[in-house]
Amino acid sequence: MRNLKIIVCLFLSFLPALSQLHSEQASPAELAGSQWKGKRTAFLGDSITDKRHVGTTKNYWQYLEEYLGIVPLVYGINGDTFKGLIKQAESLKAREGAAVDAIIIFAGTNDYNSSVKLGCWYEYVDSPAPVAGGKTQMRKRRVHSLDKDTLKGRINILMGYLKENFPDQQIIVLTPVHRGFARFSANNVQPDESFPNAIGLYIDDYVSAIKETANVWAVPVVDLNSISSLYPNASSNEALFNPPNDLLHPNAEGHRRMALALAYMLKAYPPDFK
Repeated sequence: MRNLKIIVCLFLSFLPALSQLHSEQASPAELAGSQWKGKRTAFLGDSITDKRHVGTTKNYWQYLEEYLGIVPLVYGINGDTFKGLIKQAESLKAREGAAVDAIIIFAGTNDYNSSVKLGCWYEYVDSPAPVAGGKTQMRKRRVHSLDKDTLKGRINILMGYLKENFPDQQIIVLTPVHRGFARFSANNVQPDESFPNAIGLYIDDYVSAIKETANVWAVPVVDLNSISSLYPNASSNEALFNPPNDLLHPNAEGHRRMALALAYMLKAYPPDFK
């Protein structure tokens, strides 16, 4: 009986330490010791990335700064499509040069809202291919489409620029999150994602196209559309946005959820290839 009392006392003495250990393991702060700590990470994007905190008091990249210890370099601009991200990338190069470790791209929702055509990744031209015996043979050679009026053409232009100018940096693409209803003014009303855009395409079509970037350009694509938990068309998720007139931009809690999901994904990738 005495031995049992001693065991119970010892167990009770360890409870505070066990509780503290569980708390530390459950906290996102544990991620700060990752390979991303101190890495200068550039963010190209639209309103959800913009430093002006559109619809939120704190952006996802600020949470990532806390969770992973990154040094964020933010270039996102409210309203930008992938076409605008090309200028953001040029600004990044002009300001930082090679002093950046990773580049995270988060866009596409405005391409959908602007009814930008999807386009194609490649165009095909007749070209002589070298074959055995020092000869050539005419074949259909594919080259990246550089059509600025299409989503895939814009992505090709952006990725081509990044691959040429940032060869040692990690480049990661994020898919857009789900879209809810928004009324920003009498002349700016955007229906939720259950409706197609003006050319009959749904946001899913743009998400699917952006996912293809992974194989076209050898970069990771994180499907934030599926892992963020943000679904504004469910009434239970409205608290993560800004109802009733803005179910498009996540609020601070929505950004926290995005960052938490993204942080665990980023731990699977190196922040650079230097």
